[in-house]
Amino acid sequence: MERQGHWLFKYRSILPLLIFILGLYIFVQNEANPSNWIVEQTVYEHVYELGCLLISLFGFFIRVYTVGFTPPNTSGRNTERQVADVLNTKGIYSVMRNPLYVGNFFMWLGIAMLTGDLWFTFSFILLYFLYYERIIFTEEQFLKAKFGDTYINWAAKTPVVVPNFKNFVKNEYKFNWRKVLRQEKNGFSAVFIIFSLFDIIGEQMKVLPEYNIVLHIAGALSVLAYLILKFLKYQTKLLQDPV
Repeated sequence: MERQGHWLFKYRSILPLLIFILGLYIFVQNEANPSNWIVEQTVYEHVYELGCLLISLFGFFIRVYTVGFTPPNTSGRNTERQVADVLNTKGIYSVMRNPLYVGNFFMWLGIAMLTGDLWFTFSFILLYFLYYERIIFTEEQFLKAKFGDTYINWAAKTPVVVPNFKNFVKNEYKFNWRKVLRQEKNGFSAVFIIFSLFDIIGEQMKVLPEYNIVLHIAGALSVLAYLILKFLKYQTKLLQDPV
């Protein structure tokens, strides 16, 4: 499992791409055969899609909260190797050990549900569990070797993914909005771009399309925000942490 976990950790960005491609294909098939949808394609379809978006944004909020209260060289997007200068045990890490993966799960669960296919949603949940089970196992071996008894004692009282809010310990660090803007701009724009794309494709297949204008405006604004933050990150020092 550890060997598999190392490989999956390095290429863990592939999973979202596979989910997106397969999910988009199933979504198109379901749009062509409305009887396959979880909910009937009426006004309730738009309510359902909004619910899917809220689930994805809930996952994004978990990521923002987690990243914003963690120190440098932890809770990052590195893929080549494990990195942890300190062990996070406070804030959200005092109630569960893997909040970022929980956030990722809800972000992609909303997109999986957006396909309108019950079996695809269940398959996604199972695949996600099997995929990240090995990554988490590998990370825990790394943390155990680096932090020893400190990690073992923390892990013994902290759930893997199901939060225990009775364990909550106040965050040690102030919320770092610069780190959030640097690291989470991709995820924010991706959510709205994907939902907008699904809406456009789905409505194009209907005789009388009814595009979600609000969603598309939000998608356009998220892309604009991404480009601005990208510029600020590489061309200015505004998003750099103070020394």
